[in-house]
Amino acid sequence: MLDSVILSGIFTILIGVGGMFAYFWASNWVLDNVVYPPRGENIGRNINRANAIRPWLFLFPAMFALGLYLVVPVFYSAWLSVTSGVAEDGGWYRNYTEIFANETFRVSLLNNMLWVLVVPAASTAFGLLAAQLTDRLSWGNLAKSLVFMPMAISFVGASLIWSFVYHPDIDIGVINALRGLFGAEEGVTLVDGQIIDSFLLMVVLIWIQTGFAMVILSAALRGVPEETIEAAILDGANPFQIFFKIKVPQIMGTIVVVWTTITILVLKVYDIVAAMGNQYRNLEILPTQMMRYFDSGNYGFATAISIVIMVLVLPVMVWNIRQARAELR
Repeated sequence: MLDSVILSGIFTILIGVGGMFAYFWASNWVLDNVVYPPRGENIGRNINRANAIRPWLFLFPAMFALGLYLVVPVFYSAWLSVTSGVAEDGGWYRNYTEIFANETFRVSLLNNMLWVLVVPAASTAFGLLAAQLTDRLSWGNLAKSLVFMPMAISFVGASLIWSFVYHPDIDIGVINALRGLFGAEEGVTLVDGQIIDSFLLMVVLIWIQTGFAMVILSAALRGVPEETIEAAILDGANPFQIFFKIKVPQIMGTIVVVWTTITILVLKVYDIVAAMGNQYRNLEILPTQMMRYFDSGNYGFATAISIVIMVLVLPVMVWNIRQARAELR
């Protein structure tokens, strides 16, 4: 079984890489020798036209793949959301009115909004704090590596780690074990389905994303001109004033980009809630409810929720792209 998987992986890599080389060679050969050959009285015009088309030959595989696996599913999902399920009985909007009338959907939407408010803010704040503090340490690179390490763990793996942290058994759960050191004889169930428990799940994503925010913001802090800091010191500014009034305003664009990038991730997060709180309806978020409907065969509700998620993500994504472009100017 393992040998077949390895052989399949090698075969896929060879076909994929070899196919791309073959495509680029063949398409350029056809362009230079058949469509616009560099000979004859129009040699200059043919070369210019071939050079204008050549970048599109390189872009075509990626554009085709994005169209096939991203654009087409989006339009097909939108079509299903207005034609399948209860919408079949008349009224393209019925899937949307039904899900918004559903109490579990409203709870999921509320939970998503809580995630959007808490996780990006906390991750960015902790990342900024870690970036500032580690830059002042002699062993700062080691500290950054430790903070960034959770980024290398999958969401499911991180959920498993934190499941042991929150475990109700006093001999297993880290938090309950600490309680035992102070005399507690029995453990308490930390994640038991209350809406407030969503904050315990958010800790997992904050733990992961703090490293990402730290790396980006650390680079931005190092780009702050030393002249402005020296001028502030000469004017008698203390370290807190230098940080909040000199450094932070100059990297505000980067902070916003980090914030919105994490926000987009939060709106799409699924693994953590599915792994740690899937049995509790009060902890559901939109992606977990979407998958619940999809697994039950209710494609109308599932696709309607997917469109709602896309509508929520799209403005943040567009704004993030604009901010990133502004940072590059």
